Amino acid sequence: MTTSAAGVSAAELRRRVREIEALQAKTRELAAGNVLTTREAAVKAALAKDEADVAAREAAAAALRLFSNDAELVAELLGVPAEELEREAKPVTAARAKEVIESLRTRAERPKTRRSRTGRPAETPAPAPAAAQPVASPSDDSRADAA
Repeated sequence: MTTSAAGVSAAELRRRVREIEALQAKTRELAAGNVLTTREAAVKAALAKDEADVAAREAAAAALRLFSNDAELVAELLGVPAEELEREAKPVTAARAKEVIESLRTRAERPKTRRSRTGRPAETPAPAPAAAQPVASPSDDSRADAA
């Protein structure tokens, strides 16, 4: 090893040292960036989980209220233990449960409108062949495979 190092000039050794230092600096930079990105993702996930937990508690409270607080019936319909359902619904105020119920009623009363997709002309003709497909004969299937 000393013989190979003796054949390398001082300038070459300095160049190699600078390359190694640059690589180490880049690695540190990437590691720091990775930490920041991962932490941001963890914070976002925690916030989303908290929001989902609140929504689940509110939904449980609204369902219980709509079913006259019959926890056994609601639990059976949902396939969850009644105790868990009651525990989830307990921290939700009656006023908030009423708000959730009102928003559900508003959504239920809203007429369902079909939006035309003007931005995607390729999808517009697609429903016609899909509607004809259930009555297609086996020979039509072979043509579809060939295409």
